[in-house]
Amino acid sequence: MTADTGIPRLPRAPIARALGALLDGAFAAIRLLRAPRPIHSRGVVYEGRIRWIPDAVPADVSWIDDAPTAAIPVVARLSRSISLPAPLPDVIGLALRVTHDGRPVDIELASTGWGIPSRFLLAMHRRAEHARFGTLLPYRGRRGAVLLGARTRSGRPRATDPRDLASATETSQDATAEWTLTLGHASAVGRWHPFGVVELTVSPDQDDAGLRFDAVRRPLPGTRAYAWVRAARQPSYERVQADGTPLRMP
Repeated sequence: MTADTGIPRLPRAPIARALGALLDGAFAAIRLLRAPRPIHSRGVVYEGRIRWIPDAVPADVSWIDDAPTAAIPVVARLSRSISLPAPLPDVIGLALRVTHDGRPVDIELASTGWGIPSRFLLAMHRRAEHARFGTLLPYRGRRGAVLLGARTRSGRPRATDPRDLASATETSQDATAEWTLTLGHASAVGRWHPFGVVELTVSPDQDDAGLRFDAVRRPLPGTRAYAWVRAARQPSYERVQADGTPLRMP
């Protein structure tokens, strides 16, 4: 058990580096067939805002605990990991980007379980509004491991594939309807505590060529990445994103 988290000891650096090398090789092979995005190749861009819930349980993370007085803008991308066509189930990804003190901050969520150990496992869903999203890998907060999660509060997203947007608009009674999610935080083995509400509508700008997310390089203020997380995930992330496309900021 680790002293600061109370959870089983995380992989040592050599194991994490070996895992990182394995993932890097796998993504390199997949990228030959599905450039420039080996996974989450098609996504729908959303925009909206995040507002904080008053008197939320602290997370010992400054971005969560130092609640702004007003809602903040957010840009999001919703996608299917393998890009399997609906209604087939797939791992669903939800990436959020906000600006804090003039710099971008990324939050990367994927459909996972909600309990223990399922919050550390990917889960496949047919529809995004039925999924529960988690960061899968923990942030290192001031007092140990912190996970972020999100679940639908009301509404549903128009589409996860931009090719479906036109038909979704034609069949929807309200093309501007919001998809609202509750944001929460949890320790590695603790209960979830809601702290914010994300309100999203489809963005009129669906050009996501320069919209690349990386929660390690653009971390949540008040957190940093565990060394094993960097070793395991960054080689493949940097390979996937090394196409020379400039990042677009919200």
